[in-house]
Amino acid sequence: MSSTETSKADFKLEAVVIPVSDVDRSKRFYQDLGWRLDADFGFDNGFRVVQFTPPGSPASIQFGSRITTQAPGTAEGIYLVVSDIQAAYEELVKLGVKVSETFHPAAPGAQFGKIADGQASGPADDRASYGSFAAFRDPDGNSFLLQEVTTRFPGRVDPRTTTYASLNDLVGALKRAAVAHGEYEARNGGKHDENWPEWYAAYMIAENHGEQLPE
Repeated sequence: MSSTETSKADFKLEAVVIPVSDVDRSKRFYQDLGWRLDADFGFDNGFRVVQFTPPGSPASIQFGSRITTQAPGTAEGIYLVVSDIQAAYEELVKLGVKVSETFHPAAPGAQFGKIADGQASGPADDRASYGSFAAFRDPDGNSFLLQEVTTRFPGRVDPRTTTYASLNDLVGALKRAAVAHGEYEARNGGKHDENWPEWYAAYMIAENHGEQLPE
């Protein structure tokens, strides 16, 4: 395909296979996280597939028996995007998950834990989108990275749509729009903006698409 051609087909990432040693133990773990159980099918030849979907996620994880030759626990750095890193951290702690403190990379790539002294405690100083992390592992050691994303880089979303994966994401977007709109009103003499719904909508669409925010 040449650089000027555009694919006509959608290639949607649907599921990621992770290797586990004890299917039932892993099933209990992800159920306790509150992830949605989509499937648990076993067959006479020993093949078994279990699928879970994290809240608000368009993609799922799969594990089971005779499903992969990877060694259990070797899946690393599976990203779970959240709109509020601290709230996600606190939720996991309440569920009894051993999760790292929130951190931000002090060096490029340090979020993966392979660079010595590369992780700095706490969220990113300016709370920049894509900059704050936390991490946890499942019973086999497969690792997941929580990443806080509030504003997408340009080109990272379908320009034809504006979507929010969960109620929390939508609420977070509304709160950020409210703060920005308050600053907008203050810059304009503190007068109430009767067209605030349109301003909110423009702000939220621009933020979702990684475009210039209204001022």
